[in-house]
Amino acid sequence: MTARVDHAVVSGTFSLDGETHQVDNNVWVIGDDEQCLVIDAPHDVDAILQVVAGRTVKAIVCTHAHDDHVRVAPALRVATGAPILLHPDDRPLWELTHGGDEPGAELWDVDLSEGLTLTIGGAAVQVIHTPGHAPGAVCLYVHDLGCVFTGDTLFEGGPGATGRSYSDADLIKDSIRARLFELPDDTVVHTGHGPDTTIGAEKANV
Repeated sequence: MTARVDHAVVSGTFSLDGETHQVDNNVWVIGDDEQCLVIDAPHDVDAILQVVAGRTVKAIVCTHAHDDHVRVAPALRVATGAPILLHPDDRPLWELTHGGDEPGAELWDVDLSEGLTLTIGGAAVQVIHTPGHAPGAVCLYVHDLGCVFTGDTLFEGGPGATGRSYSDADLIKDSIRARLFELPDDTVVHTGHGPDTTIGAEKANV
């Protein structure tokens, strides 16, 4: 069976540095009719499971650890039995939401790393480490589907926000130029919030 991308939008809050904002997050699911990967776990387990639509979830892959992307990851793990994957450089952000070393704190299961490749529905999903918005931010490139999932690293209009703790404006631009702009210009960019764009369209915006 051929892999495909399914999508929904869920609403909730994002909190960091003492501020809380209402946000809409994209839910992305890659897979075939039997198995899938869930990209990020924002706000609402039931809404994510509607996109999963009864398939076996092989992994919950987190693009970064801001609370609006990982808040329900442990609950989704319980619901699906799937491991949570996160880049270890985002541990400080993860711990803001799910605790540190104290008893009962939730942890992720598998470390993401540059060049790691996951396979689902016959499609290879390549992990690209793109720090800047967050230290452990990653993007997920799927050559077979002609798309890249950028979390909050790259949006329609340019780079993600870097005005909060653990972010770096120069680093995110370096990451985008060095890692994402080497992808084909017609690669579709599926973002963490808002509409799709393409790699070529964003070269003038960085």
